[in-house]
Amino acid sequence: MYGKLQDWLKNELKSIEEAGLYKKERIIVTPQEAEIGINTGNEVLNFCANNYLGLSNHPALVEAAKDTLDSHGFGMSSVRFICGTQDIHKTLERKIAEFFGTEDTILYAACFDANGGVFEPLFTAEDAIISDSLNHASIIDGVRLCKAQRFRYENANMEDLEEKLKEASRTARFKVIVTDGVFSMDGNVAPMNKINELAKKYDALIMVDECHSAGVVGKTGRGVTELFNIRGEVDIITGTLGKAFGGGIGGFTTGRKEIIELLRQRSRPYLFSNSLIPAAVGAGIKMFDMMTETNELQDKLHTNTDYFLGKMKAAGFDIKPTKSAICAVMLYDAKLSQVMAEKLLAEGIYVIGFYYPVVAKGLARIRVQISAAHEREHLDKCIAAFNKVGKELGVIK
Repeated sequence: MYGKLQDWLKNELKSIEEAGLYKKERIIVTPQEAEIGINTGNEVLNFCANNYLGLSNHPALVEAAKDTLDSHGFGMSSVRFICGTQDIHKTLERKIAEFFGTEDTILYAACFDANGGVFEPLFTAEDAIISDSLNHASIIDGVRLCKAQRFRYENANMEDLEEKLKEASRTARFKVIVTDGVFSMDGNVAPMNKINELAKKYDALIMVDECHSAGVVGKTGRGVTELFNIRGEVDIITGTLGKAFGGGIGGFTTGRKEIIELLRQRSRPYLFSNSLIPAAVGAGIKMFDMMTETNELQDKLHTNTDYFLGKMKAAGFDIKPTKSAICAVMLYDAKLSQVMAEKLLAEGIYVIGFYYPVVAKGLARIRVQISAAHEREHLDKCIAAFNKVGKELGVIK
């Protein structure tokens, strides 16, 4: 029975490889830090992790995870409403709400689950979801699971958003504007101040995914609501513990208390997935305590990002406008992005080329992600490697 499908799969895989677009997983043999070891025996600098604050192997988080293993065990073997809720789960939810200035929080195994489980319990065919065109795949999948009317506006284009709001207002009971805080492939920040104004004008709710913005933007890393001084005004915020917040596992939705309570009753990824493991919860609690005590890591991240972007632009690279720690080096050609990434690895710089379907066709790039874990010598080595390889491949002169 498998024969025909097997032949088709082999041909598909062969065509992907021949086009130079086959994704090969590199194997890391050390903890996630600025300097990492890979299974070839090489030591390289990591410039493609979401480890924005350098917390992925922070001793305080490792210790907190170990302590929680001792105090609360390894696994939960249950969903939350059966016997999967420990005191630490409630503590972490409270700390997340305090951090973002919201009323309540619900934890998920990942933000993919948070985004997948937020729309269907809240919105029906009577309602409308107005979504940014560059929103993350998890938001797109979550919207697909919901029967609400769907409207898509051009990335961060407020004129187009207003047109979609006018159209949705003709028939919709409830309207929700949905956007990433920072768009993961470009690094630009959603204009939340203008989105907030339009939401008030057209009586719409706002949902923002803070995965790439929390810990990164805003004076104290509290994300786009802090950056635009609208803390407490956004109805739904989703996010992850898997990027700036320690780089582990776990997602969350935080916002209005009635919304969170209904999600506890009806959100399927929450009701039918195991509780977040205690070690991740303990490390998460410690991380939010650390971020409340000091702003040192955010300050270093912003300094590193400004330095790197300035040098790369001066060298002549085509860089997407960004206000985050994401630097999209535009190459446009998919195969070129793969070749350049491999040549950079040979120079000791670990980056990945992105191309369709991760980004639109003809918009291939290398996404460089800056971290507070990077020291100035790391940044200089990366810039020098980009200059060398960029000139060799004709990307810059």
